Amino acid sequence: TWVPLIWGVACGAAASGNYHAIWNMFGDAPTTDSWSEVTEDTFKAMGAMFLSGPLLTGFTQTINDWYDRDLDAINEPYRPIPSGAISQTEVISQIWFLLLAGLGLSLKLDQWAGNDWPVIFSIAVFGSLVSYGYSAPPLKFKQEGWQGTYALGASYIALPWWCGHAMFNAGSISPQEIVLTVLYSLAGVGIAIVNDFKSVEGDRELGMNSLPVAFGIDTAKYICVGTIDFTQLGVAYYLYSIGELQYALILMGLIVPQMFFQFAPGGLIEDPVANDVSYQGKAQPFLVFGILTTALAVGHHAFN
Repeated sequence: TWVPLIWGVACGAAASGNYHAIWNMFGDAPTTDSWSEVTEDTFKAMGAMFLSGPLLTGFTQTINDWYDRDLDAINEPYRPIPSGAISQTEVISQIWFLLLAGLGLSLKLDQWAGNDWPVIFSIAVFGSLVSYGYSAPPLKFKQEGWQGTYALGASYIALPWWCGHAMFNAGSISPQEIVLTVLYSLAGVGIAIVNDFKSVEGDRELGMNSLPVAFGIDTAKYICVGTIDFTQLGVAYYLYSIGELQYALILMGLIVPQMFFQFAPGGLIEDPVANDVSYQGKAQPFLVFGILTTALAVGHHAFN
């Protein structure tokens, strides 16, 4: 589950416009003939990816599995905690190790990036608090459909994007970019709903007010595709409005296949419970390349 976070960090690096690569792989980054710069930036990106992925997403998933152990005993009893494959002591130890290692690494990354104040550490602390609030009582955002799904969407899109950008040029993070990533996280709401379809029976039994439970599967499937499609269409229009026509057209071209896989026979709309995994395998690559396209546009554009 942490692989998409790596992509988010790459998108943030693209948006920074300051990732040094010989072949200019990350948008309008400055090219360089210095292998030392290329090597250093590669390891910087890997550090930010390790922070966002295995460490802090690992923390998020482990703490979520711990507080979901009763739910998983119904929906997925073969998972490590409800099956007894891992003890309570081992779970708690893993949670604390991943959290403290993540926060410690975030401070080191701020020093490496030369940030005047701990931007990456602040993002890590904020993300960890959101993760705890998502899974643990008394907040347990995931019990409330909209709050939970948006928290999840933002954690997969906005937070790793900010981390990747801050690793290479924290001072260039603009208010427009922050707003754009926060809005783009609405597409993550749709992806979170896709994941909720398979758990609807267990969620209902344990009082988890996911959107498929709150609205019913038939309504939730249209909320799902609506948040995914209209968010991306809105971003495409915004890119067009600021003069980034090329990127807007590319993004439009990436939205169309997603809509096809939603409404085609055997698609998500036909049966979201049976076709959720198939839909994600077919449509998600276009979504994530759309996020990268947006990041490249941000890196290319000079915001006032």
